[in-house]
Amino acid sequence: MGNSQTEIAKTLQLDVSIVSRDRPCLRQQAKNNIRKYIDERLPEEYEKCLVGLNSIVKEALSLAKECYAMKLELLTNAKVVDDAIRFVTANTNNKKAVARATCGIDINANQSNDVHLFNAMNDDFQEQQQQAGNGVPTCTINQVF
Repeated sequence: MGNSQTEIAKTLQLDVSIVSRDRPCLRQQAKNNIRKYIDERLPEEYEKCLVGLNSIVKEALSLAKECYAMKLELLTNAKVVDDAIRFVTANTNNKKAVARATCGIDINANQSNDVHLFNAMNDDFQEQQQQAGNGVPTCTINQVF
C-alpha cells in the first residue's frame, strides 16, 4: 500500500501523531477527488471519445465509398480497358520479336500462344547448348508464367 505512518512522518519531518491525525482527512479528500472525477470529468471525456470515434468511422466510410467508386470507374471505363488490352498485345508481340531476333526462332503466325513460343525457344536453347558442349549458351530465356 505504501509507507508506514512512521516512515511518512520521518520523510516529512513531522511528528507521527500529526500524520495519524491527518491521514483520515487526506483519505477522505482523495475519495472526494475520485468521486468528482468520475461524476464530472469522466462522462465528458467519454463523450469526446465517442464523438471522435464516430467522426473517424464516417471518414473511413467516405473513403471506402470513394475507393469503390474509383475502382468501378476504372473497371468500366472503356478507354482504360482498351489501353490495357493494347498494352498486353504490344507486350506479347514485343516478346516474340525479341525471341526471334535473339535466338533466331521462326514462329508461325498461327502459334501465338506463349507456350508454343516457350517450347520453341527452349528447343533452340537446348540445341545450342549441345553444340557448344557445356560452354556458355548463346541464348538465354527468361519466361514468367
